[in-house]
Amino acid sequence: MKRLAWLGAAALAATAAAGADELQRNFAGSIQADYMAVPTEDVARKIAFDGATIELSMKLAIDFGPNTSANVKVCYACHGFEVGMAFFDIRVADQLNFRVGRFSPSFGEFPLRHDPANHRTSDKPLPYDMGRMLRYQEWNEGVLPAPWVDNGLEISGTQYFRKLTQLDYAVYAIMGPKANAGALDFDFVQSHTPYYLDNNSRPTVGGRLAFTLGLGESSTASLGASGMYGTYDPDNKLHFLIGGADLVLRLETVFLRAEYLIRRTQFDLGASPQTTFRYGPGPDGKYDDYFVKDGFYTELEFPAGNFDFVARWDGLRRKGNVPISSPLRSESIVLRYTGALTYRVWQALRIKLSGEFYDFSDFPDEAVIHLGLAGPF
Repeated sequence: MKRLAWLGAAALAATAAAGADELQRNFAGSIQADYMAVPTEDVARKIAFDGATIELSMKLAIDFGPNTSANVKVCYACHGFEVGMAFFDIRVADQLNFRVGRFSPSFGEFPLRHDPANHRTSDKPLPYDMGRMLRYQEWNEGVLPAPWVDNGLEISGTQYFRKLTQLDYAVYAIMGPKANAGALDFDFVQSHTPYYLDNNSRPTVGGRLAFTLGLGESSTASLGASGMYGTYDPDNKLHFLIGGADLVLRLETVFLRAEYLIRRTQFDLGASPQTTFRYGPGPDGKYDDYFVKDGFYTELEFPAGNFDFVARWDGLRRKGNVPISSPLRSESIVLRYTGALTYRVWQALRIKLSGEFYDFSDFPDEAVIHLGLAGPF
């Protein structure tokens, strides 16, 4: 309630100041109401956030002039209210922009359209899962949950060539993922706790480079690469490296997308790894102090009248030692097959329906049904 009161006071203060200047303000948002059923489970809450969920985003954009703007966004989802944006943009030229504050750093293609009003499925691809996949606790979500929101500075720009052809770049320094000392993996809860603070006084750095080639009047082919590197524990001893590549082919209103992410995460072996981990040392007599998690998705989206159809294949894999209590193995895999459709009720208001089949290497296979309503306002 204190957070809601603070947000309300901030909104009233902004409204009161509106008459004092000529700043241009724009308010927008989106809502998705989704019901997730798992017909293969009697009580699915043990393995997923099933049932009814709401995703809400509200954004206020302010233009101070032709080269400076600010954006504030508040989101509500499974973990309550969060600040999804609070940054300034300073544009020097098309090729040079500065963004400072709280934002989603440039990584991959899907985060560019992570808002549920901007993609046709009810949930995210597995590499970007943020708690909606089955067995999310055992897998500790995806490779890099989207949207990844963080505090920092990003420098970006675009070089335009002929029509629809451009080169985009971005480099940034942010707080980065977090965990406690002696961690075995990221603790994503710490990234959206009430205090958005760095836990190790060291920045995480990253960047993205993407090239888009125009193919006629309304078709494009885009290829991108992203990376992120840093430490995530308070003592700056545990390093991680994330890489990604994405390809998007747009043929007028038909989209073919493919993306791959991989993360190498160092963990703390502790004083007695033989009592902590399931598997023993390697042939050299030493324990590996890292694991690798990678994931992919391929997606075909095409319209037919008021309908949009989506066929998606995605997956996750984890390779490396696991704690004794973990149900995963030294190499665990999950593949998911999704068929989805949306029906445009009115303008951008859509009904979403999808069916998913999970193929687990370590658990029984499962089926999921999503029914939702999503749209901007």
